[in-house]
Amino acid sequence: MASDATIQSLRAMLEEERESLRAQLAELGYGAKGLDYDPNFADSSQVTAERGENEALVQKLVTGLQDVEHALEKLGTDRYGLCERCNQPIAPARLEARPEARLCIDCAAASARR
Repeated sequence: MASDATIQSLRAMLEEERESLRAQLAELGYGAKGLDYDPNFADSSQVTAERGENEALVQKLVTGLQDVEHALEKLGTDRYGLCERCNQPIAPARLEARPEARLCIDCAAASARR
């Protein structure tokens, strides 16, 4: 398991990322009911295309936020830093780069190939 200083550093990174993701979602108009669109706005093809792009971006941000919150929940347990597929330790360099990582680099690469 990582040292207390490392855990504190990872926690700070995750909390900062969580706040950044929340701010980006709020800026896009994402709330408890999803994206908030003006119902009186004309639904032209350009607006529809932009809405699709916003929804894709929001989905990516929501997924990232869920990963960060999941990592913060695991941080105080003995499961943080273990791959959720093979249960082997995730390399410290990977956790430093992506503290929300759920998979070790080998399992992540195998997932990407599927």
